[in-house]
Amino acid sequence: MSLYSSMNTALSGMNAQSRALGHISDNVANSQTIGFKRTDTNFVSYISESNSDVHRPGTVLARPDFTNQVQGTVEQVENPLAMAISGQGFFTAALPVGTNADGSKNFDARNFYTRAGDFNRDREGYLVNGAGYVLQGWPVTDDVVDKTQLSPIKVMEDVFTPSPTQELSFTGNLAAGGTTAQSTSIQVIDSLGRSRALTLTFTPTDSTTDNTWSLSINASEATTPALGSIDVLFGKDPTDSTKDQPDGTIAQFLNPSSDAIIGSTGTAATVTFSADFGQGTQTMVLNLGTFGVSGGLTQFASTGTSGLSVNNFEQDGIPIGSFSSVTTQKNGDVRINYDNGQSRVVARVPVTMFKDPDKLEHLDGQAFLRTTESGEARVVEAGEDGAGLLSTRAVERSNVDIATEFSKLILAQRAYSANTRIVTTVDDLLQETLNMRR
Repeated sequence: MSLYSSMNTALSGMNAQSRALGHISDNVANSQTIGFKRTDTNFVSYISESNSDVHRPGTVLARPDFTNQVQGTVEQVENPLAMAISGQGFFTAALPVGTNADGSKNFDARNFYTRAGDFNRDREGYLVNGAGYVLQGWPVTDDVVDKTQLSPIKVMEDVFTPSPTQELSFTGNLAAGGTTAQSTSIQVIDSLGRSRALTLTFTPTDSTTDNTWSLSINASEATTPALGSIDVLFGKDPTDSTKDQPDGTIAQFLNPSSDAIIGSTGTAATVTFSADFGQGTQTMVLNLGTFGVSGGLTQFASTGTSGLSVNNFEQDGIPIGSFSSVTTQKNGDVRINYDNGQSRVVARVPVTMFKDPDKLEHLDGQAFLRTTESGEARVVEAGEDGAGLLSTRAVERSNVDIATEFSKLILAQRAYSANTRIVTTVDDLLQETLNMRR
């Protein structure tokens, strides 16, 4: 009968509002949870019979309405590894499920997805968020990004492998008409990453008018300190006018002391020499500029009391470096910094996209799993193909608005109370019906 239908409808309304209260309480409880996505309530009516002659009361069902695509507030934090996605997409993460025989982490074979970017390094070097999920990224080797695989990002506190000096560049000026030898000491790196002193000595020839200086190269820590010498002629050649260059610029190299020191004859004015610092021969090239061009090493009038002014010196050797810190970049690069001033990219963090993110399966710790309804995971660079941009030193807060939740709480409470009134009224009417026999 209609009274029983009315009671069933009211009971379904009470059940639906209790579910809505559950969604609200979950939202309020996680209002400060990083990366949390609130659950709204979608009420759906079910009609048992309805036509032009009769309409019977039906029921109502409260379905969750997920807001995985709704952006939370991006907030700057002090954590250098924290990241937030401004826009659509998710971080790909792995879930540790134990340890292997060698002590390394064992991960769940499935990929997990999250917006909680409060990452930090754990004791093994993995980038882990507050819920325990390990960030995954594309491996990077020698600045080459491997986009064919995703793997948990692990930062090792290893040393930066040193690189011996191969090329040196020297820029300076020798005083025209100088009569005394001039020296400068520079540092080079040997094959073990140690810094070694190299002395360049420029000695004018007996005649101060032939624009010729003898360059001697000496390394006091080498097995043979004297590495060789070679003459550097500036400007005009007194014996061969075909080799003349503009005054003050390098014209040619002459009279090498041995086959171990070689002066170039092409466009670049370079001197090749070798040194042995105890690990075998190390060949180096000293770049003094370009023949006939003002730049590099020149011979003009001196502006100071010294006969040699050094403007710049560079060398490509890299000393050994110890781990200093790790940072993230806006393009997703995870960069290790070393105390020798060098850095190395070990991984790049992509953004994972879905056709319908609201259909992802919710898991503990603000994580999600792919479902058939959500579509396949599409892994792209941050900012490409609709993916959001990465914000470094930032986290995405919950998208819960407390004021809105309290408003929904009042409505749910009133709706629940109204349904109880219907139950009470129907109960009274049923009692009156039963009393009709008296």
